[in-house]
Amino acid sequence: MEIIVVLILSLGLRLIGINQSLWLDEAISANVAQMPFWEIIKNFSINDFHPPLYYLFLNFWTNIFGNNVIVLRLSSVLFSLITIYFVYLIGKKIKNKKIGIWTALILAVNPLFVYYSQELRMYSMATMWLIIGFYYFIKIKNKEYKIKDLIILNLMMALAFGTFYGSIFLIATFAIYLLIKKEFKLFWLTNIGVVIAIIVLTPLLLIQIKNSKIMLAQVTNWMLVLGKVNLKNLLLIPLKFSIGKISFLPKTLYYLVGGSWSLIIFGLILKNKKENNWLKIFLTVPIILAILFSIKSPLLQYFRFLFLVPIMALILAINANKFWQKILVVGGFLIFSLAYLLNPNYYREDWKGVVKKISDGRSQILDKTVYMIGSFGDPVKYYRPDIQISDIRSPIEGRQIWVIPYGEAIHGINSEEILKKLGYKKTSEENFREIKLENWQIGYTNFSN
Repeated sequence: MEIIVVLILSLGLRLIGINQSLWLDEAISANVAQMPFWEIIKNFSINDFHPPLYYLFLNFWTNIFGNNVIVLRLSSVLFSLITIYFVYLIGKKIKNKKIGIWTALILAVNPLFVYYSQELRMYSMATMWLIIGFYYFIKIKNKEYKIKDLIILNLMMALAFGTFYGSIFLIATFAIYLLIKKEFKLFWLTNIGVVIAIIVLTPLLLIQIKNSKIMLAQVTNWMLVLGKVNLKNLLLIPLKFSIGKISFLPKTLYYLVGGSWSLIIFGLILKNKKENNWLKIFLTVPIILAILFSIKSPLLQYFRFLFLVPIMALILAINANKFWQKILVVGGFLIFSLAYLLNPNYYREDWKGVVKKISDGRSQILDKTVYMIGSFGDPVKYYRPDIQISDIRSPIEGRQIWVIPYGEAIHGINSEEILKKLGYKKTSEENFREIKLENWQIGYTNFSN
């Protein structure tokens, strides 16, 4: 009964703000979901950096339920609820039902997990596969398994890798653990699924690697978004695991509050309890493996380790052995989650607002054209596919134009310099949560910003 209550509360929490605007990557997911099934594999995936399983699932989901924002995001909500249930089962198995409930509750209110439970990306889905797999891995390592448990584990690992390549860091940790324990038979039996998945996806992965090298050569500052191995990206992992995606000014206060809370959380995690020290292997080794991998191919960004948050919740539930400590953890996480959910200023990029503004303006001035980096136009295409987008690097025409300078720093482009040289003047500028919408007019003399 208790886990049902936790799941109901989890669902209610995740419905707050679920209709907020899609941001760029979510809009890509939404648009790809509407492509024909085989086109996703043959045309889209080769130019993407993720395996196709998540997009194929979205294609199936939208064919049944439609493609409005709430319906789309409910898929990630569903994945998160299943993850919460399985982390309850894990806590119950390795300790007792009480620990299982506390683990589920801690995960349910964790601010980073809440955020990605609403996001239309593959991370929530991959986390679900991995945590279901972790449950069966524990049964197998404890020699409490049947053949069906091995089959399910292998299936989960294959699905996880087919959803998100970064899953390999936790999958590899499972394998390393079995090797350390000299469970060589189990090592081979538990890696059949991921080996098959790697073989199936290798032709696609090789094409993606080739295309990614081309993009790195063509896009001036693309490395900025990949996640280099540096102190900032390393410190962001415990910080964001503890307080989620929110950020506020002044930065000194932000780092003071966030850093203090992170020290409390990871102070509890680092408590030396022999009974659960083995769990810490699965929290730390994937990050170590990712650091080593990122020296050559950067991907060290905190959100790529969402699958570790359930394991963190499990360790916290066990290590916070006093009631007030558990209440502190749950209460603190809930405060940060509500700070995000109840304050629209922390929401994602407001492309919906941008498109509404453009649509209103177009109804008044028919010759307006929208200029931006063409590859970043998916949110506009999702909300208003009838709006014509022209790449800012193409010849610019029109007496009055809209400009969205989003992502220009990554491409090494300065639209302001380009437009001023052509004789345009900026007549207005409006901000929509990290998105600037500018209006430019040629020959306009009364400039105001």
